[in-house]
Amino acid sequence: MKRILSAATALCLMAGMTACGSPARPSAAETPAPTPDEGLAEETTAGSHILVAYFSLANEQYEVGVIEMGNTEIVAEIIADATGADTFKIESTEEYPATYDGLLEVSRQEENDPPQIAGTVENMDGYDTIFLGYPIWWGDLPTIVKVFLRSYDFTGKTIVPFCTHAGSGLSGTPGTIEDICPDASVGEGLAIRGSTAQNDRDSAAQSVESWLADGGYID
Repeated sequence: MKRILSAATALCLMAGMTACGSPARPSAAETPAPTPDEGLAEETTAGSHILVAYFSLANEQYEVGVIEMGNTEIVAEIIADATGADTFKIESTEEYPATYDGLLEVSRQEENDPPQIAGTVENMDGYDTIFLGYPIWWGDLPTIVKVFLRSYDFTGKTIVPFCTHAGSGLSGTPGTIEDICPDASVGEGLAIRGSTAQNDRDSAAQSVESWLADGGYID
């Protein structure tokens, strides 16, 4: 029988608010990784050993309304500018709905029908550190980010998570990354509220720069 959520519960779950509870995390077997289509990472700095890979959506989003640039993309750009990293935007081959209600439905369906990623990182072997960005969906990583993690060998690399959220913080997602990539090191993550990234970018930049300095990624 299909589970029907109330509107309030759905909104809390989508925002990653742990007080509302969250569904069980799908296992690797339940979320297979499709083969990504051919494509290239966007290179911003020649010879960089750092990659900022992120998933982010614009249009109608929880708490911030209709936006032109996704919350997580804003944070990703701050990180890339500060570190001189290359960037790769994780995108689906299928367009996501522009409305929040439509996105709620599709995001839930993806747990059983994972999306395919449009494009690939051209030289993942050349990166030592991968900053991985995502919004919190249903108290967890979006399925497409799990697909990304299962599409490459991260053995010996450092994955540094960062997320945007509406009250949940990182919501246990570093543990999910460790489960999917057991041979990688997972660095201390950063969580920034989506409304802060969208509406107070100076504050978001200060948080990012302090976090990067504490982690030794910038002076």
